[in-house]
Amino acid sequence: MSVSGQVKVSGTVYDRSARYGMPGVSVRSTTGAGTVTDSLGRYSIKLPLTDSISFSYQGKATMKFPVKEIPFNRPFDMSLHVDVHILPTVEVATRMPNYRRDSLEHRNEYRKIFDYSPDFLSMGGGGGVGVGLNLDALFSLKKIKRMEAFRRYLEQDERDKYVDHRFNKELVRKITGLEPTALDTFMAQYRPSYEMLQGFPTEYDYYSYIKYWGEVFSEKWAQHHPNQP
Repeated sequence: MSVSGQVKVSGTVYDRSARYGMPGVSVRSTTGAGTVTDSLGRYSIKLPLTDSISFSYQGKATMKFPVKEIPFNRPFDMSLHVDVHILPTVEVATRMPNYRRDSLEHRNEYRKIFDYSPDFLSMGGGGGVGVGLNLDALFSLKKIKRMEAFRRYLEQDERDKYVDHRFNKELVRKITGLEPTALDTFMAQYRPSYEMLQGFPTEYDYYSYIKYWGEVFSEKWAQHHPNQP
């Protein structure tokens, strides 16, 4: 404890698993002091004993913890209920809209579904004293299964959006020279999977894939549709 009557409260804010530090979590006191967790989820703030501290993320806040009740000889860690699978961030070297920005926006929307109100916060979790969530007390097994199924749907939805971004009509038309309705048919027949797109070592290899199969498709299309472009 300092001479001024203030104490330093520090620790790490974790996700639900209590394994990964969460950056960007807001740490606020009743008197208005505040800070934000760093890239590893760590925070440190000096507060008077008469103050209280709370943590907020994505617009949801924890309960307020009186500073005088916080043990000062160990980290005051938090474990918040955030459990959204995040795909690797991908930068796409095209002039199309920013996929990284769009992807992050989608993930933020997904988090709204999986974050819960502070009413369900309970003590426990993390490497020190903190808050977590008791899922067993909140959800039945059936509901948990429905949530997991919906999360898998969201993950697949993001993969589909990634493929839509990379394998778009403007790019394919420029490389193959195809026009509707041949272009539409080619897009459906030769649409790559998310895993395939991740497997191309370079953009050149990816464009070569489109060019090669575009030529193969064009020959077959001309044979079966002599009067269509």
